[in-house]
Amino acid sequence: MSEAAELGRAVAALRSGEPVAFPTETVYGLGADARNPAAVQRVFELKGRPSAHPLIVHLADAGHLDAWAERIPEPAHRLAARFWPGPLTLILPRAAGVLDVVTGGQQSIGLRVPSHPLARRLLEAFGGGIAAPSANRYGRVSPTTAAHVREEFGAELPIVLDGGPCSVGLESTIVSCLDEILVLRPGGIAVPELEAVVGPLRAARRGEGPRAPGTTLAHYAPRTPLKLAAGAAFEALAAEPRLAVLARHAPRVGFLGAAWLDAGEEATRYAHDLYANLRELDRLGAAAILVEAVPPGIEWDAVRDRLARAAAACDAEELA
Repeated sequence: MSEAAELGRAVAALRSGEPVAFPTETVYGLGADARNPAAVQRVFELKGRPSAHPLIVHLADAGHLDAWAERIPEPAHRLAARFWPGPLTLILPRAAGVLDVVTGGQQSIGLRVPSHPLARRLLEAFGGGIAAPSANRYGRVSPTTAAHVREEFGAELPIVLDGGPCSVGLESTIVSCLDEILVLRPGGIAVPELEAVVGPLRAARRGEGPRAPGTTLAHYAPRTPLKLAAGAAFEALAAEPRLAVLARHAPRVGFLGAAWLDAGEEATRYAHDLYANLRELDRLGAAAILVEAVPPGIEWDAVRDRLARAAAACDAEELA
């Protein structure tokens, strides 16, 4: 089937209240008509997502902002003008008529204009907002290819638009523009880039600011227990034969584990490949996945955040 025909099927499904999966530059999304409460509820059911966890509404362009948000502060307008389309989600005061099921009952809403060309064509053809979390079971590793989505949902999700591998590979940066401008989640846009537009920013402390996607302590986790380690501790654990390893260098001579993936030292490439690498290691049925901790530095912030949450979700104490 041609891309145009697939796109037509996806638009028809959205308009009839059915969910569809579609690519963005960050990860694949599981989308539904953001004005249809039953359709949005179906997304929560498919994912197994708690109802209090808000969704991000994806828009075709910033011209649709006023339909979804009100009292938009000037810094939010500047961020949207600079980074949309792109991997930035803005948390804003919700407009009248926005569904509680989309916002998790909060008086704020997360909005984003993705840059992936297929996502943009879908949004333009649909003509409305698409509420979409990542297209995976709740708390698990996000999908960066259509094949990952099909692995997660199979026949439960008949329409999966295939836009190839995601170019960024990690979720959007989330910035709250409510009482104070706060970074709720690091992601595809680094904080210094944001600060160049709106001045100094700070990261929200745990529990501060509105609830936002992907900010729970435990998230992004493979089914196989995952442990982070650095330096001598990592090298000692890497000698354990039951483990699958994700490192930033080649294996030592004599490595006897289940598998070793060298993700390299370049932060952008590491981020792009992270979820695909975790999925590959997760398929092996190893006793655990051992991940070499990434170095300090702004360029590693989003990766460090995802790995910390993945480790928090896994009972890795058996490795000690």
